[in-house]
Amino acid sequence: MTKAVKTVREAARETEVFYEADVVVVGGGPGGHSAAVAAARNGAKTVLVERYGHLGGLATGGLVIQLLLLSDGTNELQIAGLCQEWIDRLDAVGGVLYPSKEELGSSDPEVLDRWRNVLFVVVGGKVRMTATVDPEWLKGVLDDMIVEAGVELFLHSWGTEAIVEDGKVKGIIFESKSGRKAILGKVVIDSTGDGDIMASAGVPFEDKLDPNLRFANQSLVWRFGNIDFAKYCYFRDAYPEKHRALMAKLLKETGGIRTLPIAGHRNDVCWFNNWLPGQSATDIRDLTRLEVTMRRVMRIVQRFYQKHIPGFENCYILDSASQAGTRGGRRMVGEYVYTREDMKNGVIHPDTIAVCPVTMNAPMGDPPEGYATRGYIPYRSLLPKEVDGLLVACRAFSADMVANDAFNWIPHCIAFGEAAGTAAAIAVKSGVEPREVDYTELQKQLLRQGAVLPDVPIRNEV
Repeated sequence: MTKAVKTVREAARETEVFYEADVVVVGGGPGGHSAAVAAARNGAKTVLVERYGHLGGLATGGLVIQLLLLSDGTNELQIAGLCQEWIDRLDAVGGVLYPSKEELGSSDPEVLDRWRNVLFVVVGGKVRMTATVDPEWLKGVLDDMIVEAGVELFLHSWGTEAIVEDGKVKGIIFESKSGRKAILGKVVIDSTGDGDIMASAGVPFEDKLDPNLRFANQSLVWRFGNIDFAKYCYFRDAYPEKHRALMAKLLKETGGIRTLPIAGHRNDVCWFNNWLPGQSATDIRDLTRLEVTMRRVMRIVQRFYQKHIPGFENCYILDSASQAGTRGGRRMVGEYVYTREDMKNGVIHPDTIAVCPVTMNAPMGDPPEGYATRGYIPYRSLLPKEVDGLLVACRAFSADMVANDAFNWIPHCIAFGEAAGTAAAIAVKSGVEPREVDYTELQKQLLRQGAVLPDVPIRNEV
């Protein structure tokens, strides 16, 4: 029997229209930031609404500080565009660590040895393009890009629901210290991560999470300072049995919660990834449990490493993420549901807007035998069914569980956002709905902007 839910009646109200734009982007994480920049650079009057006081989402506030696996083991990038601009801007201020173009795809033992201690650079015996960033420098870089593009930015503003009329999204409602306000727009882009806006608009979605997949585990990342990561790596590799025994002891002390130290962009700082299973990204009880549990574990780990692990003798807690690491949540059921079979067979969709290396083996290495090495995400996976005026550019893109788990990383969301923002600007300029945008025109414009679409037939038609 269904338990009765107690309710209260809210008074009807008129909500002030606070701003009007061509393109309204909700969520300033990797996808939303890229969507806003792309839309504005393509001539659309654009507004970006972000709930935190900074941009970058999990790449900054979440301290998930790797733009990982931008290549598939060849010397060719599959993800570039605005993602490459992030790297270039950080490189100019010494805020990023990554292998050179000449090293990509290399299996030279000396090159592999140089990069073996930086996670996700050496995969399958070859060098991949993975960039480790300084999150504080990245916050500033992302601000600069928004200001330079002329985007109207509202921080500390939580987009809560879509304004829908006759099957078309006309804007959004947001809450802030300034009160409850409305923003109207011709195209709305949901980059909230969990598809908050598309769900409120009545777009169908899936939210089941396979407990065996990565995205069924949530995290709260932290960083330690005053360490010697090279010294730690030497100990780990020279004394593997002792290291394993210590990690087993630590696992008992944390109550079975796994943690992993990962190289930062400099030797005296590292970050710790972790995994807490069975948590929902849309349940406030689970999110609260995640925060409290992982900050307790962080202190246990700090004391343990300081006492037992070479290289961490004088370590201290540098910071913990201001944003929960939510790896999976709602997934839109869109115009096209990108599937595991698409990924396995390397199906090149005619409306491909992003090409992503396939990485599925724990801890995210080469795909299983029989799989293609690249996946081709169609524009239709950013489009909801039936509802107009809306695009989704975040991990809530339309895909089944396995494909979404493989392709919902930070760089992928940057690529989705760049495509969605560009498409939104084209739609506004052409006076059409996003689903009516000519995908060939969209692909050509993405290539002009520095994106790469290897193997897609349009690539030589710019």
